[in-house]
Amino acid sequence: MKRIRFAGAMLAAVSLVAAGCSSSDDDSSGVTAGGDTTAAEAAETTAGGSDTTAAAETEETTGDTVEVTQGQDITIAVVTHGDGGIFWSVAQKGAEQAGEDLGITVLYQGAVNDAATQSQMIEQAIADEVDGIAVSLADPAGLTAAVEAVGEAGIPLVTMNSGSDQYKELGAITHVGQDETIAGNGAGEKFSEAGATNVLCVMQEQSNVGLQARCDGADETFDGTFTSITTSGDDDPTTSQQEIKAALEADESIDAVFATGPVGAVLTNNAAKELGREVTIGAVDLSPDLLEAIGAGEIAFTIDQQQYLQGYLAVVFLYLNITNSNSVGGGLPVYTGPGFVDASNIEAVAALVDAGTR
Repeated sequence: MKRIRFAGAMLAAVSLVAAGCSSSDDDSSGVTAGGDTTAAEAAETTAGGSDTTAAAETEETTGDTVEVTQGQDITIAVVTHGDGGIFWSVAQKGAEQAGEDLGITVLYQGAVNDAATQSQMIEQAIADEVDGIAVSLADPAGLTAAVEAVGEAGIPLVTMNSGSDQYKELGAITHVGQDETIAGNGAGEKFSEAGATNVLCVMQEQSNVGLQARCDGADETFDGTFTSITTSGDDDPTTSQQEIKAALEADESIDAVFATGPVGAVLTNNAAKELGREVTIGAVDLSPDLLEAIGAGEIAFTIDQQQYLQGYLAVVFLYLNITNSNSVGGGLPVYTGPGFVDASNIEAVAALVDAGTR
């Protein structure tokens, strides 16, 4: 009987990616909502150890039996700045599903936007002698020492979500995510096409280089006036909505808002309603409330970076490097977006979100 370990496992994984992570239309992008996992918890997913036989061995069988071997002794740590909310629960789900599909252990942790905590998590993963580490680089300066220590320990590294401009210098195999500047460029073009003249960019986190790159990218391609603010964040929606409202009140010429996250877009919509103002609203990422508002025509568009793929592919790429010395990207990041979600494809996106895979 012929035992195919690597090829069989990867065939199963790739098949699942094609079935669960893509759609027939590149614009039909979406994100899974939900997930009750808290950010501070390290979620461990270990696939079962049983073999799956592709063909039964009988007297009539003419070919060799092929087995997909799971339960391999490989551990990959995924350490992000995530908070366990709408966005990061989906990235976690992708990473853990990859671990299950490949038959390896995946340990996921989110640092809730605290670089010091994330650094400690990375250092602990090194001390635990994991086989591979994936990290998000929302605050590269705060993570440099810990991330460089990964390479010094001889552990393969992949960056995900944030860090497309820094991953090479920090020794990562590749980066998995969307180019935030390109995403912002697309948003700026959308606002210009809509006839906006004054865009307010609303960021929900301090010191997040990815959010700043989104605003800067939009500013590059937008034809009119462009300003930015940073709110108190998604954890304090009441204060954040008041801050957005105050910015709109302070400048009555603002006729469009680019929110760098889904919560900010919904808060902007609420603030505009309170003021009786009509503004064109665009966003990044998805949530059920945001999808509903797009369907109702209250928010124009959002950009989907497909974070499920970010978690899933980061684990797969590390697995390939560990087991077969493969590298991907050819010196460039592996992009998972951007794709635009608007009135033209909202129904397809909503269905994928309801299915829990995006």
